[in-house]
Amino acid sequence: MEDIEKRYEELEKRALSYNPALNRARLRSAFDYARTKHEGQLRKDGSPFVTHPLEVAHNCAEMGLDEDSLIAALLHDTIEDTNATHEDVARLFGESVAELVEGVTKLTRVTYTSKEEEQMENLRKMLMAMARDIRVILIKIADRLHNMQTMNFQSEAKRREKALETMEIYAPIAHRLGMQRVKWELEDLSLLYLDPIGYQEIIVQLDQRRKELEDFMSRIREKIIARLEECGIRGEVSGRMKHIYSIYRKMFSQNKQFSEVLDLCAFRVIVDNIADCYNVLGQIHDLFNPLPGRFKDYIATPKPNMYQSIHTTVIGSEGIPFEVQIRTYEMHHTAEYGVAAHWKYKDGITALGDEEKFAWIRSLLEAQQDTEAGEFVHELKIDMFADEVFVFTPRGDVINLPAGATPIDFAYSIHSQVGNHMTSARVNGRIVSFDHKLENGDIVEVVTSPNAKGPARGWINLAKSASARTKIRQWFKREKREENILRGRAALEAEMKHQGLNPDLLTDPELQPIVLKKLAVTSLDDLCAAVGYGGMTAVRSVNRVKEELNRVQKQDKVLQQAEKLAQQPAHQVSEASAKGVRVSDLDNCLVKFSRCCTPVPGDEVVGFITRGLGVSVHRKECTNYLSSVGKGEGRWVRVTWGNTEGSTYPAALTVDAVGRQNLIIDIATTLNAEKVTITSMNIRETPGGGAVAYLTVLVHDRDELASAIRRLRGLRGVKDVVRPGV
Repeated sequence: MEDIEKRYEELEKRALSYNPALNRARLRSAFDYARTKHEGQLRKDGSPFVTHPLEVAHNCAEMGLDEDSLIAALLHDTIEDTNATHEDVARLFGESVAELVEGVTKLTRVTYTSKEEEQMENLRKMLMAMARDIRVILIKIADRLHNMQTMNFQSEAKRREKALETMEIYAPIAHRLGMQRVKWELEDLSLLYLDPIGYQEIIVQLDQRRKELEDFMSRIREKIIARLEECGIRGEVSGRMKHIYSIYRKMFSQNKQFSEVLDLCAFRVIVDNIADCYNVLGQIHDLFNPLPGRFKDYIATPKPNMYQSIHTTVIGSEGIPFEVQIRTYEMHHTAEYGVAAHWKYKDGITALGDEEKFAWIRSLLEAQQDTEAGEFVHELKIDMFADEVFVFTPRGDVINLPAGATPIDFAYSIHSQVGNHMTSARVNGRIVSFDHKLENGDIVEVVTSPNAKGPARGWINLAKSASARTKIRQWFKREKREENILRGRAALEAEMKHQGLNPDLLTDPELQPIVLKKLAVTSLDDLCAAVGYGGMTAVRSVNRVKEELNRVQKQDKVLQQAEKLAQQPAHQVSEASAKGVRVSDLDNCLVKFSRCCTPVPGDEVVGFITRGLGVSVHRKECTNYLSSVGKGEGRWVRVTWGNTEGSTYPAALTVDAVGRQNLIIDIATTLNAEKVTITSMNIRETPGGGAVAYLTVLVHDRDELASAIRRLRGLRGVKDVVRPGV
């Protein structure tokens, strides 16, 4: 407990260092509340659970978050894991804190039908949380960071699952928020569990070269410091080895061995003002030879996540290339902590000007509205990590687009109407095709016409940004509905035929509601239209409901077979099945099975002599037999079963059930699974929402019939199954 208390004091000290107005009593009260609520709970490593929220609060303090955020971090698991409620937290610490805690809790409270849907829903919730209050996602990232730092106590499967989720969701969001330090640590920790062998190989080889690299960095650093002093520029110079995942990605993307990765080191020069940044750049290029094409000015054209710096890659006398980043102190703070470095809250509301910083969040939320789960997750990852190109409007405004962007992306980034009415485009004064790839510094002009017919369908494949593709889909969704329905229906039917499915199943009145619910659309026309305009694909749509389509298709075949058999005269079956019965004291006697109790081999049976019609075989439980014997009727004779091997016998069943859809189909499917043939079946409704099904089946013996009855009694809504005549 002393360690926990000491760690709390360090948290308070860190918070006071950047927020002298911190309400220490309020922060202390939150810590004590969390410790009390989590009393008795332990983490996987055996430590008190409260150590986790305390470390999450430390991570938030490293980001420089405000007082409410630190308190919410301390309390972030109380609503989910203890008996604390939203109202309790709001009463004790204010509504703002309660909303933050509730927001973090909701990010993990839901179940899904597929991994793609889970990822999309998690991302959507995070984006919505960011749009409402960016602090929610910052606390969640701090939470995930500590979980990854202590992941070694989880099972291997859990470690891999969380590492993959971190690499695919949390690291990209940290990157988009400009939180480079957190992003690097999340990536390195994820790699440790996703490819532990590759991770260790890099660690070992870095250790082997550490002395050599440290000597190299020391020499380069001294040269840069000496030149800055000579020029009278005040600044800090530091060198570092690239983080492990960065090296790993370069090795795999460029198919290189570790020994072939030359630029393992990077240097950072931090100065007082922008003028000094460009002055340092000139001195660096004078000291070392710059590599062509490896210069980027993110001061003049900042990244969307607010990152600003000058990057240049140079090579010294040793022949080893290295990167130099030049920035001001303010830019450096932003580069390390991203959005958290620009904390401007007033009564819980973002300050004016923050709306533009987070415009990309709104655009991503819009993008997921008309996109399938898998495609949205894929596009979001591209948007999060994509390199950018910076181009200019004719008026000199800077527009940043993903690498490989085309004039289509440029037009839709200006406005959806500009894209929809575009007829041609000029780049640097020259007319270019719509698939022309834009490059840094291009001046792009879009030519529009009010008479333009709108975007072509092929534009979706040419556009590189999710925002442009979404706006194109929205146009087709709105303007071409009838055409989309026809195109989509044709695509769905073609895909169903390709997969061996009957396209008529789409219009099956019982199946259609199941299909529409599974695909989250309200009508068949909406489904066809979505496929037609590109919001959904025929292949994925059919695959998602293939199991239901196959099931109904098989049931249809069973029912068709049953209807065919039911059309045959009943006496043909009964006469053929009469073989296998021996009648005592009578030779060459015509034998038939009674319809009142339909006996089968294994039943105790008795025969009744009928004038001109031979002997009718009944079960001894038959009500007709029992009532006749009681009256002294003397025409009953002894009968026994003979050789019945290979023969089948008709048996009648009555199924009493609750009336519901698919009852007949479920009965037929169950009997088909038992390899029992149906020769006739009909059903009628009964008062009070009930239903009674009458059917005749062919079985080999009593045991087979009993097994079929047990299976039928297990169906949903079935009250009882009986053999008539008893």
